[in-house]
Amino acid sequence: MTGDSWRERRRALQGDDPAETERAARLLDALGTEDRDDEEIEAEHRASRLAAAREYAPDARLEEELQLRLTGPAAVGGALRFEWGDALLEPVEHMVSAAAGTPVQLELTGISSGSTVVHARPVTVPVDSAEPDALNTPATSAVATGLGTLTKLLDALESERDIREWVKLFDAVDAVSRALSRYELNLGVTWYDAEGGLRRARLTERGRQYVKRLRETRDRDQEITISGRVTELRESGLVKVKTGTAKNAPAYDVRFEEPEELLRMRPGLGDNVHFRVRFRQQLDSMGIARSTEYTYLGPAAEQISLPLES
Repeated sequence: MTGDSWRERRRALQGDDPAETERAARLLDALGTEDRDDEEIEAEHRASRLAAAREYAPDARLEEELQLRLTGPAAVGGALRFEWGDALLEPVEHMVSAAAGTPVQLELTGISSGSTVVHARPVTVPVDSAEPDALNTPATSAVATGLGTLTKLLDALESERDIREWVKLFDAVDAVSRALSRYELNLGVTWYDAEGGLRRARLTERGRQYVKRLRETRDRDQEITISGRVTELRESGLVKVKTGTAKNAPAYDVRFEEPEELLRMRPGLGDNVHFRVRFRQQLDSMGIARSTEYTYLGPAAEQISLPLES
């Protein structure tokens, strides 16, 4: 029931009396309308309950809850298909963990209608008594921090803003976006925190299309020299070159576009080689390297390899 429902009932009751209808209209205009939805009203109720509880227990806290609302042509029945759960729930948990900066666990507490609404909460982790400082820290504070960050990122995606501030979270959000697109679903996220607050965001078709554009890549090429020792050879035309003797020395897979050219060179394991190569990176819109490859261009004069740009 919305905050305006009583107004609607009054209009209906007085609908047959023109004078009363006019008086009701003037009254309603004077009172104004309440532009609040159910979640906002519930958040206000939660805050009121918390304030009342703290009259008796100053350290009282509310139970945290995460609501995931799935909407779309297939979600009108208010049910959660098994395939949706397999494709979405674990990626959502990973997305929250990435935003929190630490692994978190979520557990399902219920499903309700209104499209499909999934209710979840953070798994309570027992506090280690050997860590006295932990007693003063809510066990789920990391989840609250993560949801605060995540809702900001989703809002930025929906409005197609610069998201480089949250670049480390992009892959996790991308996985959820792909799953939603697979089933033509939109995702609404509502987080009720322990202090009575509410955070909301959504990822709709607009946001998913923006994610798709952000992960499109472009090639960046540069010519470099790789010098080192051959440690692996493959008939497909690939040579692994290790650039030093230390165990952690960089090693590069150099691919020959024509394997016959590698056969004509007759390199052996342990041989020192000096290759001119094309170093190609596929960069997405945020400058993240999605793939790298090294392609043989020709022999190079003997020289020490230079470090590659990351």
